Amino acid sequence: MNFNNIEELKQNNFEGFISIEKLWENNSIIPKKQGVYLVLNEEKENIEFLETGIGGIYQDKNPNVSINRLTNEFIPNSLVVYIGKANNLRVRIKQYLNFGRKDNILHYGGRFIWQLENSRNLLFCWKILPDNESPKVIESKLILEYRQQFTNRRPFANLQG
Repeated sequence: MNFNNIEELKQNNFEGFISIEKLWENNSIIPKKQGVYLVLNEEKENIEFLETGIGGIYQDKNPNVSINRLTNEFIPNSLVVYIGKANNLRVRIKQYLNFGRKDNILHYGGRFIWQLENSRNLLFCWKILPDNESPKVIESKLILEYRQQFTNRRPFANLQG
């Protein structure tokens, strides 16, 4: 699958493609089903990083990293900045979104997106999985497939995988 092509993502049963800003207003469109999700950055060039992001604090850990680290981790030619999994997409994505509103929420993974100046414009899309598929297994497969496309690099905000 081409991770840089929204039409191909749609052909692979990803849906949504809604900005963080719109999901902050209303997240009821997110299904309460298990699945995997992607965070997309359509503004792949001229990225600006924030010294202090808009993410919350979890267990007294500062979620921010240096601009240098963000620059080194960022893949400028990649639409996908994070790949995640969920037993309940709405619950998990809401946790992610709430962390970006400075809530003290357990979604410390993927926190680099909150240091992107354009984080409100990032898009979420998701793929519902049948009950007999494991979100963790599918997430791992997607990250492996991504790494094959991007010279063995994981998505920008995936700190593991």
